[in-house]
Amino acid sequence: MSLPGLTPRKFKIQAQAALADPVLRGALGRARSGFVDKRARAVAAVPEFEALRDEARDLKRHALARLDSLLERYEAEVTAAGGHVHWAETAEDACRLIVDLCARAGARKIAKGKSMAGEEVALNAALEGAGFEVIETDLGEYIIQLADEPPSHIIAPAVHKTREQIAHLFRQHHADLDEDLTEIPDLVNEARRVLRQQFLSADVGITGANLLIADTGSHVLVTNEGNGDLSSTCPRVHIVIAGIEKVVPDFAAAATVLRVLARSATGQAITSYTSVFSGPRRADDLDGPEAFHVVLLDNGRSDMLGSEFREMLRCIRCGACLNHCPVYTAVGGHAYGAVYPGPMGSVLTPLQWGLREAGDLPNACTLNGRCATVCPVRIPLPDLLRRLRSRAHRDALDGARNRRLLAAWVWLARRPGWYRRLSGLGVRVLRWLGRGKGRVSRLPLAAGWTGGRDLPLPEGRTFFEQYRKGRRA
Repeated sequence: MSLPGLTPRKFKIQAQAALADPVLRGALGRARSGFVDKRARAVAAVPEFEALRDEARDLKRHALARLDSLLERYEAEVTAAGGHVHWAETAEDACRLIVDLCARAGARKIAKGKSMAGEEVALNAALEGAGFEVIETDLGEYIIQLADEPPSHIIAPAVHKTREQIAHLFRQHHADLDEDLTEIPDLVNEARRVLRQQFLSADVGITGANLLIADTGSHVLVTNEGNGDLSSTCPRVHIVIAGIEKVVPDFAAAATVLRVLARSATGQAITSYTSVFSGPRRADDLDGPEAFHVVLLDNGRSDMLGSEFREMLRCIRCGACLNHCPVYTAVGGHAYGAVYPGPMGSVLTPLQWGLREAGDLPNACTLNGRCATVCPVRIPLPDLLRRLRSRAHRDALDGARNRRLLAAWVWLARRPGWYRRLSGLGVRVLRWLGRGKGRVSRLPLAAGWTGGRDLPLPEGRTFFEQYRKGRRA
C-alpha cells in the first residue's frame, strides 16, 4: 500500500503539503498530546525508570554483542519445539519465503497482525501479487488498508485519520452498514464485528514479534486489541516475521524491555495483551496452529551491526521519539516517504535506501535532543543523525559545488583588501534591495530562509567601515 509518488527523495515537497493540510494538523495535534502526557504520567509513577532505561540499554547492547550465538540458540529451540526457522538476507528473500510457505499450505485467505517488519519488506504487496487475500486485523492497519495507504506511525498506523474519515471508510467498504458511526466505541465495535469472521476463515496467520527469547525459542507479542493472539492461534499455519535484532537471551531480559516498552509507547504499565508463543500446537493444547514458521529478517542489519550505526539496532519500535519530535508532529509520517518516519526513520531509511534517495531525512531535524531524552534504550539519535549528515557531506552528494564555494571563500578570506571591497558592495546591494524596510521577503539563493520568513538586512555599512568611522570620531 502506498500513496502515489511517495518517496524519501521528495520529503521537502511532501512536508510542505502536510503543513498545508489543516485536517492532518488537527489529527496530529490531538494524538501528540495524548502520547506525550500519558508517557509522562506512566514514567513518573516508576521512580526507578531511569535505572530501567540503563538496564534495557545494557542488555540490548550485550545481546547485540552475542547476536550470532543467541540466534543459533533460538533456532535450535524453535526446531526442538516443532517449528521451522528461515533466514532472509533481503526483503525480497523474506517475501519469497513467506509466499512459498503460504502456497505450500494451500492458503487462500491470510489474517495478518501488525508487523513493522512486514511493512518494511512490502509483504502485503507480495502476497496480493501472488493471488492471496490478505486481511489486516489490527484496527489501525485495517483502516489504512481500506484507505489504501501506508502507516503514518509505527504503533498507531492511522493516527492521521479523523473519526469522520474512518466512519466514511467503513460506510464505503462495509456493505451491510447503513449508518454513519460517529463515536469511537461504535467504530471499534464495527471493526471487531467484521474482523472476527476473518480469523475463523483464515488459512494462515502472519504476525510480527516484539521479542525473541533465545533460551526457550519463544516469542513475545505485545498488542492492545488481541488481534495478534487470534492471528497466531486460529489459522492452521502461523508465520512470524521479525528482525534479527529482536532476540534477547531469556525472559528476565524480556521483562526489563517490556517494562520500558509499554510506558514509552502508549503510557501503559503493560499492554492489554502481552502474549508468549512457543511453536506449533502440542498434543494436549486446546488451540494453536498445526505448523509454525519464523522468518528472521536481516535486510541490512548485519551491515549496521559492524558500523558506526550499531546503536540503532537497540531500537524496540516504541514510537516515543516520533511522539516527542517537533518535525514529525508537524508533518506526520507520510511526509517521510518510507516505512519508518520520525527520528528513528531518519536514521534507518538512509541506511536502508541510501543517502542519494533519503539524504534529506537526517536534515529534517532540529537536533533539539528530545528523541534521545525519551528513548527507553538510550539510543543517541541526534548523534547518529549528525554522523549521517557528515557522511552525506563526505560522500559529496553536493560535494563538488560545496568544495568550489568553500575554495572561493578561502581565496577571498586570504586577501583582506578584496574581502572588504566585495563585502562592502554586498551590504550596499542588500540595503538597496530592502529599500528602507530593513528586510526582504524574497532573495535569490536564499529561498530556504525567505520561503517561511523575512530576511533581516544590514544597515548599509560593513563592520570595518563602522570601526574606522568610530576611530575617526
